[in-house]
Amino acid sequence: MNRRELFKSASALAVAGLLPQAAFAGTNGPDAADKGARETLLLDKGWRFHDGDIAMPVLVTHDQTYNAAKAGRALGAASPAYDDSDWAEVTLPHDFVSFQPIENGTNVDQGYRRRGIVWYRNHLSFSDADRGKHIELQLDGIATFATIWFNGTLVARNWSGYNSTYIDLTPYVTYGDSDNALVVRVDATAMEGWWYEGGGIYRDAWIVKRNPVHIVTDGVFAHPVKEGDEWTIPAEVTVFNSGSKEATAFVNMIVTAPGGIRISEARISVTVPALQRQTVSLNHSLGPVRLWTLDDPYLYEVETELLLPGQTSPGFESHPFTVVLDYVEQFAGCRTQKFDAQTGFYLNDKPLKIKGVCLHQDHAGVGCAVPEGVLDFRLRKLKELGCNAIRFSHNAQNKALMDACDRHGFLVMAENRNFNASTDYLEQLEWLVRRDRNHPSVFLWSVFNEEPMQGTEQGYEMVRRMSAVVKSLDTSRPVTAAMNDGLFTALNVSDAVDVVGINYQQHQYDAFHEAHPDIPMFSSEDTSAFMTRGEYKTDAGKHIMASYDDDAAPWGATHRQAWKEIAPRPFVAGTFVWTGFDYHGEPTPHTWPTNSSFFGIMDLCGFEKTAFYIHQAQWIDDRPVLGLAPHWNWNSGDKVRVMACANLDEVELFVNGKSTGKQAVDRLNMNYWTVDYAPGFIEVRGYRGGKLVSKVRNETTGKAVALRLVKDRPTLTGDGRDAMPVRVEAIDAKGRVVPDAHHKVTFGGTAAIIGLGNGDPNCLEAEKGETRSLFNGLAQVIIQAPEMGRNPTTVINLTARADGLKPANIEIWLDAPKSATPRQPTMSPMMVLDSWFRAPDSAGPPDPNQKAADTDMNSWAWFRPGELFGAAKAEGYSLVAANYTPFARIQKAGGRIVFTNITGICDIYLDGQAIGRKADPAPAGLSVAIPPFNGARRLSLVFKLRAGEPFGLGGPIRIGGPTEA
Repeated sequence: MNRRELFKSASALAVAGLLPQAAFAGTNGPDAADKGARETLLLDKGWRFHDGDIAMPVLVTHDQTYNAAKAGRALGAASPAYDDSDWAEVTLPHDFVSFQPIENGTNVDQGYRRRGIVWYRNHLSFSDADRGKHIELQLDGIATFATIWFNGTLVARNWSGYNSTYIDLTPYVTYGDSDNALVVRVDATAMEGWWYEGGGIYRDAWIVKRNPVHIVTDGVFAHPVKEGDEWTIPAEVTVFNSGSKEATAFVNMIVTAPGGIRISEARISVTVPALQRQTVSLNHSLGPVRLWTLDDPYLYEVETELLLPGQTSPGFESHPFTVVLDYVEQFAGCRTQKFDAQTGFYLNDKPLKIKGVCLHQDHAGVGCAVPEGVLDFRLRKLKELGCNAIRFSHNAQNKALMDACDRHGFLVMAENRNFNASTDYLEQLEWLVRRDRNHPSVFLWSVFNEEPMQGTEQGYEMVRRMSAVVKSLDTSRPVTAAMNDGLFTALNVSDAVDVVGINYQQHQYDAFHEAHPDIPMFSSEDTSAFMTRGEYKTDAGKHIMASYDDDAAPWGATHRQAWKEIAPRPFVAGTFVWTGFDYHGEPTPHTWPTNSSFFGIMDLCGFEKTAFYIHQAQWIDDRPVLGLAPHWNWNSGDKVRVMACANLDEVELFVNGKSTGKQAVDRLNMNYWTVDYAPGFIEVRGYRGGKLVSKVRNETTGKAVALRLVKDRPTLTGDGRDAMPVRVEAIDAKGRVVPDAHHKVTFGGTAAIIGLGNGDPNCLEAEKGETRSLFNGLAQVIIQAPEMGRNPTTVINLTARADGLKPANIEIWLDAPKSATPRQPTMSPMMVLDSWFRAPDSAGPPDPNQKAADTDMNSWAWFRPGELFGAAKAEGYSLVAANYTPFARIQKAGGRIVFTNITGICDIYLDGQAIGRKADPAPAGLSVAIPPFNGARRLSLVFKLRAGEPFGLGGPIRIGGPTEA
C-alpha cells in the first residue's frame, strides 16, 4: 500500500468509526473531524444551456419587491423553481461562440461570430454524508462577465473571462433529497481583448469537498530555490477553518522523487480560529537534486497533508496521525534562472537564447474549449518546431495547459490581462500568481501588454503597485511588461519592472541598451508576418498571402528579418514570435470574409506553414533540419521560386534529378533558386562536413483518388474527456497528398466529433457538424472518447467520404482509464417548491385561500421545507401555502405533487380545491395527482394540530410529470 492509499484507508476507517476515539483526544476538534480528505469532483455533466438573455420579472407590488430583495429569493431564470427542462443539454467545457455561424456585420476581432448573453443551469445533489463538509465550487474560466446564483442566492460576480472563480457554497447547500440549483448568467457582449475570446463556461467546473479545517485552494507555495550551493523549498501553506470552534492540526509536507523516493519531510502545527485562516512556513533542505531542464523536465512530487494528531492504531504503527483532514498533491522543479543586461538569459547557469512564440488559447473546431489532448498536441508541435518558450498572450491559461508546460519542458511568460491597479484587477493579478507560482515552467510575470499609458507617470505608478502585488507572493521570478512605446520618456513603466519586454521596436534595441545598460531586455513580441498555408502567390483580391516569408505587417517584420535583429545581439535575451498558431479573430491584413489571422507559424489546425521550417533552421542545433517549399504541382512554363530551410553547411537543389547548384546554407535568410517547372520532382539535399546527411523531395502528384485519415496518437483514454485531432488528407494513386485538393468531406462513424477545421483563414463553413472542405489537401477532425464506464465499447471508428474519392476509415482503440473520473452528482430538472409561508395558528379550520396583505411581511412566516415546526402547543390548525407556476409540460399534461415527508394530519388544497389528505400523523411521503392547468397556482396545506405532537414538512416538495413520482 502506497502512502496515498494509506491515508485514504485511514480516512475511510475514521469515517466508518473503526479508529479509536483516542485518535481525536487532545484536540479542540474541527466540527467534522471524521470527514476525511478532500474530494475533487468534476462538474461537466447535467448542464442546461439557453442561448440569449432572459429578462428578470418586472416588480410591481410591495410583496414582490420585498421578497425579491431577500437571500434565496432570486427571480426569473436565476430562481431554483425556473423551468429549464426544455433547455439544451451541454457538457463542459462549452464555448457557445464556437457554435455560432460566421456572419458579416458582427465583431471583426471576434471572428465575425455572435456573442451575447447566455444562461447555464444545473441541479446538484449532496448526500447527508456531505453535511458538515466545506463545499467549494470552482469555475476555471467563464467568458466574459458572470453572475452566479446558488439556491436562489447571488453568490459571486466575475469580472474577467480568464481568471477562475472559487465560491464557498457551504452556507447555502441543502442535503438528502434536495435539489441544489446552480445558475450562471454569462454576459459575453463584454470584450477584454481584440481577438477571439469565445464565450460561456469554456473551462472546467469542479465541486471540491473538504474538511472544515483544510488547505485553501491555491494555498500551497512550494517552489524550490537555490541558496548558495544548497537547494531548499521555503514553503508556505495556508489553512482555513470554516468550523465553529478553534482547531489544531499538523501540516506535513513530503517531497519525493519519481518512484516514491522520499527526499525531505517537514512538519509544523497550526491553530486556526473559527472562520479564519492561518499561513505557516516550512523549510526543506533537498540535498543533491536533478535539475528541471527543457530537455529533461524532471519533476519532484510535493505532498501536503493536514493531519489530526492522535494515537496509533493496528496497521498504522508508523503513523502517529490517524486522520487526514486534507491532502494536496502538486509538482515542483529545481532550476535557476537569471537575466543579465549584457549577455541575456541563463537557465541553470547556462546561457539560453529564448526562442519563443506567443499563443492565444483557441484551436480550430473547438474555439476556446480546448481539450487536454489537443493542448498536448499543440505543445508537441511546438517542441518539434524548436520552440523553448511560450508567452501566453494576453491572459491566464487553462491550468491543465500550465501543468503540461511543466511536463514538456517549456519556459512560460505568464501574462496578466487587464492593466489596472484598482482593487478588483489587483485581485485578478494576485489570483494568477497564487495559482501558477509553483510551476517550474513560469519564468516571467508580465503585468500588461501594449498600454497607452506605458510612457507616463500614471503608468509607472500603476505598474509599481502591480509589481508589488507580484513580489508579495513570489520573489523568485522577475516582473516584466510588454512595451511597444514610451521607452525613452523621463518616467515610464520600464522603471518599475525587473526585465523590459519590447514589442516590435527592433530599431530601438541598441538605443535602449545604450540608454539603460543595466536593464535586461528581450523581445516580448515581434514578427507579425503573413502566410497562407500551402499558397505561394500573394493575391490580395482573394486574401491569399504567399508562404515565402515576404509579407509582414507595417509594424512588424518577416520571420527572417525579426530573428536577424535578435540572434546577433547577446543583450537581447530572445524572442516571442507573433504567433505560434493562427487564431480566430483579428484578421489582418484582410477583413471579411477573412475571419482568422495569417500570423501563425502553423495554421489553426497546427498544420505547418513554411515559417515552421524557417524557424527550425534558425532555432534547432542538435539535429539536422531540412525543409523544402513549395509543392511541385504547377503549370508548364511556370518559373517557380524554390526555398530550402536548413541548419546544415550546404544545400543542393535537383530538378528531376539534375542539379541546379549547391549553396552555402544561410540560416538567417534561407536559400533560394528560381527554376522552370517541369512535372516530376524537386529534391533538396543537405550536407554537413561534405557528407550528405538529409534530403527532402516534393513530387508532382496525380489527381486525388482517395481520402486518408491519420491519427495523432494510437489510442484514446476512455474517460469521456480525452480527445485528439485526426488529420484528413486527399491522396493520389501513389499515396501522395494532393496539395491543391479542396473536396468537401463528410464524416461519420462512432467517434464523437467535437470540432472541424482546415486552416483556411477565409473559410466560412461551420466548425461543428459532420462536413468540412479540404484546404490545400488537408482538413482536421477533433474526436472525443466515450466514457468506458457507461459504454463497454473498446474501439471507435471515424469515416470520411467525398464525391469521387475512395472513402477512408480508421479505428481508434480505447485505453481503460486508470481510475474512474469522480463526478459531482446532478439531478434531472424537476420543480421544487422551497418557498413557503405559514399563517398564524388558528383555533378553527382556516380558509385555504387565505393570504397576507401585500404590505404585511410579518404576520405570515416564511420557511423552507426540511425541518419540522416542532410540537404543537395546543390543538388547532396551521395553514401553510406556496405560490408557483408549474413547468410548461405539467401545465399541458398534468402531473403529481410529491411530498417526500409530511409529519402530522393535513388536508391538501390546490387553488382552494381539496386534492388530498394525510390521515396518519406519523412521518410519511405522499403523492397527489394534479390536473392540467395554465398559469400560476396556489398550494395550501392545513395541518390539524394535536398538542405535544410534532408536525410540518420534513423534506422537499417536488412537482413532476405523471410518471416522475
